[in-house]
This record gives sequence, C-alpha cells and structure tokens, in this order.
Amino acid sequence: MTQETPRDQNGWDPFPSSQRDRQDVEAIPATAQTRSPTYRLAFDDSDFLTREELRGVRLQLELVKPEMALNEAGILSTVILFGGARIPEPGTAAWAARNPVQKRNLEANSRYYEEARRFARFASQHSADTHGGKEFVIVTGGGPGVMEAGNRGAADVGAVSIGLNITLPHEQAPNPYTTPELSFNFHYFAIRKMHFLLRAKAMAIFPGGFGTLDELFEGLTLIQTRRMQRIPVILFGEEFWRRVINFEALAEEGTIAPSDLDLITFADTAEDGWKAIRDFYEF
Repeated sequence: MTQETPRDQNGWDPFPSSQRDRQDVEAIPATAQTRSPTYRLAFDDSDFLTREELRGVRLQLELVKPEMALNEAGILSTVILFGGARIPEPGTAAWAARNPVQKRNLEANSRYYEEARRFARFASQHSADTHGGKEFVIVTGGGPGVMEAGNRGAADVGAVSIGLNITLPHEQAPNPYTTPELSFNFHYFAIRKMHFLLRAKAMAIFPGGFGTLDELFEGLTLIQTRRMQRIPVILFGEEFWRRVINFEALAEEGTIAPSDLDLITFADTAEDGWKAIRDFYEF
C-alpha cells in the first residue's frame, strides 16, 4: 500500500489524497450502482484508461512514471548499451537460430556478450568510484542477449543498472540482472526510446537486428540534426558494422555530410570502447 504524503511536515493537507479515496471506495457496500463501471474512479479504472481515446494520457503516464522513479533513485546520467537479444552467452546454444548458418554465426558472435559484460563493468566501476553510482549508469533494453550482458556486468561490481523493457510476443522478459527497482515496462516504443536518450552520455552499440538499428539511427539522427548534444556513439565489432551498413557510401552519395562519419567510433574490445568515452569526456 502506498504511504500517503502530507503537503507539509506537520501533516497538514486540506484535501483527501487519491489513494485515500481509492481505499474508501473499496469499503463501500456492493450494490448495482457501485458495481457499475461508470461508478469507478476514473484513475482507478483500467478499462477506461485503456480506451483508444485515452492514448494521450497513457503516453504521458509512460513518460512520467519512469522519470519519477529515476529521479527518486538519483540517476543523473547513463550509458546506453544496445545489442541483439539473440546473441547467446559464450558456451551456450544459439536458441534463436533458425538454420545451421544462423547457429554458427550467433554462437561465434557470443564474444560480444562477453565484451558487453566487460564494458558494463568498466562503466559501472567508474560510476561507483567517482560519482556514487549516479553517473554513467548502464541502461539496456532489459531483455536477453547483449542486454542481459550489460545488466550483468553492472551487477558483477555491485552496481545498479536500468532495464527498459517493452511488451512483445517474444524475447522480452526482464533479465535477472537488472536492478528490480529500476526495471520498467513500456507499451510505446517512442516513449521507451525517449527514456533511453534523456540521460545518455554515451551509446555503446553491439551487433543486433532491426531494433538495434532503429535505436542506432534514432540517436545518430538526433545528434546529426543537433536536437541532442553530441555524445560518443561506439559501434562494437567494426567488421560486422561495415558489412551490414556502408556508411561511406551514404557520404559518397551525398545523403549525409562527410563530417557525419565522425559521429561514429568503432571498437572491438571493452577497453577500446571505454577509452573512447574517457577521451571524449577527458577523464
């Protein structure tokens, strides 16, 4: 049960809280009138809140709820760690493989799980040693694969980490390494992506699929258009990224500026990735 908070330290509050009204309604005798959906308090009526007309309210709620929790936890800045949910931990089978070629490649790419875990340790240890665990906090999508590796690396050094889950038909149950009080769930991809970037001081992006690419280009677009301050954007696995995306071709075609290529830093090891962040912020 949520504890009521009075408006001042002496307990003064001229109006009953919504929590108190909710409790009072529960104590009212059940009748035809009180059982009617129209009698429910609007804020306590899940059927009402999930109506199509309330989409704007739900968008606002998804923005506000995590923001309040992160503020209350004192989280000042984050390092985003993106990457494929299907990349397995080294030594384990590629559960997502659909054919022998995918199985071979996914299991070979399991090295990125370990690099992501090591990178998260570096960031989290720095946070603990210099900022009381409030800056450079690891945030992932909260799921399996590379996301799990990021939260796990933070847990390895006793640090908190954030998981921004989203409701999907597959691949998206919270991994066990996310700090429970900082494990969130979203309905709207757009609001989830806002929360990834609102406190970001760096993006560490490992090989992944459509979701990883979406998040990469969202960040690059905001930085390129100066709608967001420039931060390090580190792509782990240069061979993978150069095979999947021909960044130079975009510049040659004129669809991006040649200088836009400087927004990206390639890294192959956790040490290289963390050094890029240290160099950028000069610490």
